[in-house]
Amino acid sequence: MVCFRLSPVPGSGLVLLCLVLGAVSSYALELNVTDSEKATCLYAKWQMNFTIRYETTSKTYKTVTISNFSTATYNGSICGDGQNNPKIAVQFGSGFSWTVNFTKEASSTYSIDGISFSYNISDNTTFPDAKDKGILTVHDAVGFRIPLNNIFRCNSLSTLEKNGVVQSYWDVHVQAFVQNGTVSTKEFLCEKDKTITTVVPITPTTAPPPTTTPTPKEKPEVGSYSVNNSNGTCLLATMGLQLNFTHDKVVSVININPNTTDFTGSCQPQTALLRLNCSNIKYLDFVFAVKNENRFYLKEVNVSMYLVNGSVFSIANNNLSYWDAPLGSSYMCNKEQTVSVSGAFQINTFDLRVQPFNVMEGKYSTAQDCSADDDNFLVPIVVGAALAGVLILVLLAYFIGLKRHHAGYEQF
Repeated sequence: MVCFRLSPVPGSGLVLLCLVLGAVSSYALELNVTDSEKATCLYAKWQMNFTIRYETTSKTYKTVTISNFSTATYNGSICGDGQNNPKIAVQFGSGFSWTVNFTKEASSTYSIDGISFSYNISDNTTFPDAKDKGILTVHDAVGFRIPLNNIFRCNSLSTLEKNGVVQSYWDVHVQAFVQNGTVSTKEFLCEKDKTITTVVPITPTTAPPPTTTPTPKEKPEVGSYSVNNSNGTCLLATMGLQLNFTHDKVVSVININPNTTDFTGSCQPQTALLRLNCSNIKYLDFVFAVKNENRFYLKEVNVSMYLVNGSVFSIANNNLSYWDAPLGSSYMCNKEQTVSVSGAFQINTFDLRVQPFNVMEGKYSTAQDCSADDDNFLVPIVVGAALAGVLILVLLAYFIGLKRHHAGYEQF
């Protein structure tokens, strides 16, 4: 964790910012604004990225994803007073800014009033060959109401889309108008998070405990996922996913529904990340890596899921070796495969095809099929069987010849 202590903002006290470096350049931002008496008045912790589609001078379109906020500053973030409302203000990159405004409503609620994102399309590093120039701004009037002395929580992925800009937010925790300098422990959940924390009342009974055998699941629906960067599509994945996990000696099976699953990620020269998120899955990360400068493979899987009893199931393994294929190609396996992340968590894949590097024109390259792996095992088996057959024939011929030789002596 790298912490930056910024200079005091007039009228708002000291701003403390912590940036936590996550997997594959994913940044979690944490902001604590204090008043003149050094009491917390505004608190926020969140993750975000921005995907922007823009027109080039050659009348084509490109897409760029902005996810690195390591150089962010927070000038203008304030607690609010009689004349100004609380505000989170973030500046990053070359002329980029992001602002959230809060409004107090009556005496019982406050609202996230609006979110504004401004980007400098004149920045040739981020937007090469952009047709337009200058600072462009998109504003979304959110108007989301939150009870006072509640912290708003939304771990699920939320998106805002307007004018070719997609804003993605997840792992959000925010509270404005903090009372008595203490951030509340009482959470007000977004709708997506509400659907995964409801606990069904259980009537006490003397019946035997339920079996730990999971209910058989049908084959999951196949979903298509992609990740974009400044050069276009950089990662492609098509697969049906079935999660098998054991918690408190109970085995459960979940099929991922691609129609209700959000996805994001990032691409780097040596690593690539695909992150899936839905109502009961905080995140499911697939991290790919390059090895020997000529092949890629699935190196890491991280998962965090919400269970019906309100607890969280989390597993991580960064020492895997699945889906190995040459760079410049894709990996394909139509049959069912199992990725064993741990003894308590496995992923069954169906109709799998992935390409995390060197995607050209948004299309898959030639695939290496998993059946080739089977062939590698079959070749020595077939050769061994053939040699055994030849040996048996030689021995049979020897014994037959020996028998005839003895028969000739008896006749003589």
